[in-house]
Amino acid sequence: QLARQSIMVRKAPKKAAPVAKKKAADPLFPARPRNFRIGGDIRPSGRDLGRFVKWPRYVRLQRQKQILMDRLSVPPAVNQFSHSMTKDKATALFKLLAKYRPEAPADKKARLLAAAEATAAGKDVESKGPACAIKFGLKHVTALVEEKKAKLVIIASDVDPIELVVWLPALCRKMNVPYCIVKNKSRLGALVYQKNATALCLTSVNKADESELRNLEENCMDNFNGAKMTWLKSGAPVMGLKTQMRLHKRQVQLEKELEKRNQS
Repeated sequence: QLARQSIMVRKAPKKAAPVAKKKAADPLFPARPRNFRIGGDIRPSGRDLGRFVKWPRYVRLQRQKQILMDRLSVPPAVNQFSHSMTKDKATALFKLLAKYRPEAPADKKARLLAAAEATAAGKDVESKGPACAIKFGLKHVTALVEEKKAKLVIIASDVDPIELVVWLPALCRKMNVPYCIVKNKSRLGALVYQKNATALCLTSVNKADESELRNLEENCMDNFNGAKMTWLKSGAPVMGLKTQMRLHKRQVQLEKELEKRNQS
């Protein structure tokens, strides 16, 4: 009977885990953890801090737009604006355009004032601006192209939004008017005393510059009007570095599997 009875055995108490003793803070040398966030401690020198800078909103939008333009497949009508005129041809073009800048606002004001004074004095004065001058303004340039009065059309490559001028090359090709795409809308604007200019055109030049204009027209017809690859080819998307590495690894694995199959 005694063997059948269950014997209750008391378990030994668990030993408590040793508690680490905290070192008392030294009042002479208190701990001061550094904070490397914005407005905090100065980071160690020699490091690129570009990723920690809170850039202005317009800079972030510029960079995000550039990344999107790289990642997406760009349609041909937009992709042609990435193929601008070569540097040597652009230099010759801007030298020619500098000769035919329109009248400066101050000069125009002085000319009109002198004409008004002469008219008040009872004199006959013919007050006209320069005959051969650059025409600017999108509506004005479009009207000149439609009337086939424009000899050469110059379009900026960095117009934003691009929809303002994306149709202009197609119109120039249809009307058989030579056109070219150049970098920097501010360079075009500087020629006509503006901050920026989307498009300019020449309607006439002096006899001394006719051969130079003819050479530029032929060059533009070959490289822009007649170059189908620039306005028929879509821009191929460019993936990020991580995606490129992942695709490369996948391609290497596929090649290894094909080698195994060929050997077997």
